[in-house]
This record gives sequence, C-alpha cells and structure tokens, in this order.
Amino acid sequence: QVQLVESGGGLVQAGSSLRLSCAVSGLTFNRYTMGWFRQAPGKEREFVARISKSGDSTSYADSVKGRFTISRDNAKNTVLLQMNNLKPEDTAVYFCAARLWVVIASQTDPDYWGQGTQVTVSS
Repeated sequence: QVQLVESGGGLVQAGSSLRLSCAVSGLTFNRYTMGWFRQAPGKEREFVARISKSGDSTSYADSVKGRFTISRDNAKNTVLLQMNNLKPEDTAVYFCAARLWVVIASQTDPDYWGQGTQVTVSS
C-alpha cells in the first residue's frame, strides 16, 4: 500500500533550523508531484510548498518564501523540507502530500497524505 512517512519534527527555538523528510513507498514516485502542508491548532490546513515531478519547479507560500526550501530525491523516493530561521508562527503539524501527474494547488488536491510530524518553535 501507499505510505508517506514524515520525520524530522521537534521543538526548537526561534531562529533555528529543521529539516523534514518524507519517505514514500508503494507508488511510482517520479509520477507524483509532492507538497508540504501544515496545520496549526484551531486553524485549517494550509499549503506550504510544492515541487514538480522532476524537481525542476517549486512554489512556496508567501509566509515561508526565502526561509523554506523543498527538494526531492527521485532515486530515494524522498522529499525534504529545509526550514531555516523558524518563527513561533511556524508551529504546526506538517504533512507530506502526493498527487499523480498534476500540480498540487490546494489541500483538496492530493491523492495521498502522510500522518504528519509536529514542529514547535518557541520564542
């Protein structure tokens, strides 16, 4: 079966960095666009970043642009989210998502989701 397993979350201070990883299995990885979303307590899930099937195109939410970098390794079926200069408002559960062929544009688009990893940024 398809599995998306996130890791790398934790508790850090503002200004720190974290790297999230999503290991994908059970699908043909290079056919899927990948994305990261996050959900803070009491808020709706929101788009963070996405990457094309080949990795040559990326897009970011304005709130993370310049601080976060999404990448993928199609040989290892992995997608990464490097998060630098973290802020308390980045505190959320971060989810990895996959969509067959087509760009991920909203939270209703993904075909598959991971279970999420908690990121907590203290001030």
